[in-house]
Amino acid sequence: MNYLIGVDIGTSSTKAVLYDQDARVIDQANYGYELHRNAAGMAEQEPEEIINAAEQAIHEVAAKANLSKGKLLAVSISSANQSLLLLDKNKKPISRLITWADSRAQRAADNLKMMTEGQQLYMKTGTPVHPMSTLTKLLWLKKDEPELFNRTAYFADIKAYLFYRLFNEFRVDMSIASCTGLMNLKTCQWDDQALTLAGVTKDQLPEIVDGTTQAHGLVPEAQAKLGVPADTPFIYGAYDGALSNIGVGATKQNTVAITIGTSAAVRVVTDHPVIDPERRLFCYAISKGQWVVGGPLNNGGDVYQWAVEHLVDSSAVKNENVDPYTLANHVIEGVPAGAHGLLFHPFLGGERAPLWNAKARGSFFGLSQIHTRADMLRAVMEGISMNIATVFQAVRALVGEPASVTATGGFARSEVWRQMLADILNCPVNIPDSFESGCLGAAIMAMKSLGMIDSLEIPKQLIGNVSSYQPDPAAVKVYQRYTPLFKQVEEMLSPAYSEIANLQERQNK
Repeated sequence: MNYLIGVDIGTSSTKAVLYDQDARVIDQANYGYELHRNAAGMAEQEPEEIINAAEQAIHEVAAKANLSKGKLLAVSISSANQSLLLLDKNKKPISRLITWADSRAQRAADNLKMMTEGQQLYMKTGTPVHPMSTLTKLLWLKKDEPELFNRTAYFADIKAYLFYRLFNEFRVDMSIASCTGLMNLKTCQWDDQALTLAGVTKDQLPEIVDGTTQAHGLVPEAQAKLGVPADTPFIYGAYDGALSNIGVGATKQNTVAITIGTSAAVRVVTDHPVIDPERRLFCYAISKGQWVVGGPLNNGGDVYQWAVEHLVDSSAVKNENVDPYTLANHVIEGVPAGAHGLLFHPFLGGERAPLWNAKARGSFFGLSQIHTRADMLRAVMEGISMNIATVFQAVRALVGEPASVTATGGFARSEVWRQMLADILNCPVNIPDSFESGCLGAAIMAMKSLGMIDSLEIPKQLIGNVSSYQPDPAAVKVYQRYTPLFKQVEEMLSPAYSEIANLQERQNK
């Protein structure tokens, strides 16, 4: 038996999955690390902790492979995008890793949005102007941390740094580069206008390579830590969202992938770049001839967790002898679609798509004396889903009517949420058996790199059992009345988001 390892470097942990040569799961490992939030807007990590987690996860699953009777064909890497690490002339970190969730570049993003250059660069790079992007992080550092910025010899994402540690080569895969706001979608190279604005040069950035590119020749120290043969090829892969699409088989323009975990995302793969004239969506290159269009949302399962913690009666949990989420889902099932006329806007953590406003805030609208905590719980679940639907509608308007939606993430543990999503989207929703789609997507990209398959389309048998949910006509009719009102109220409140966020910031100092 031959083997593949897919690795997913996430925001809270790194996972590694051992597959056989047909991409069937054999074993997996998961190592976590801390997200540091020591200041307002900060979301940083220690790069060494992430490197150690990746090494340990790979070592653990590699040990389960019987290499006396087979071969480790490749290790392929998925990672979260839009991270930034500052390196000195010896490519050693002089900062912690600044993650996508860091919002300290808000002022830089606001300024860039008002500039003609901001719109020009969105059209050229496909990356929305937002504090998450590498471009705005660089603008923020250049203005607010000039001493640190000027001491930096090289700028990297976490995956480029991992490959440097493993192979002593400074490269970045095309999809990660595309997410920075610094790569031109047409040339798939660093964009001169973006670099000039950011104040960096091509020599300070990794070389851009296709995601199927192989790295060879592990440095001895890394080979010892990983416990894999020194000649094992490592595949550069792609960012986690793109590989998640591949891992659930959503690689055609008529299949939309939706992920609802802590945050959420809506994505569709196209064979050409698609730029949103209203600047609501991203467009990132995946690999040669493939792009992913969609929108990431800050507010997903974390908002539902907040609601359960504050709205589920702890005494009822104790009396019923169930966990609070099971009780919450049961309560929500007893409330009709529309939550008796209550809307919830889930912007507890600001919002990326479709608003791109880090100062957006959440709210209940329509609250009256008839409403109960059960109504509020359902309104929260509906609000998260309606917000996803606004991004889904934007994707549909740009790339065409989807035949179906494939949805994954922690939300799928809730039967009521599965059906609600189909009703609000008014589209069939397929839920595959639970697996690590990012790791599987990485393994599929390795198979393409090795010539084992001709395309990145996943064999249907690897997806496993799929549960399908058809829209309920009665619920669809209700949501078709409420969803436009959801958007209308959001537009009415939008001018006040900045003021309430500033008041909160001053009061909480």
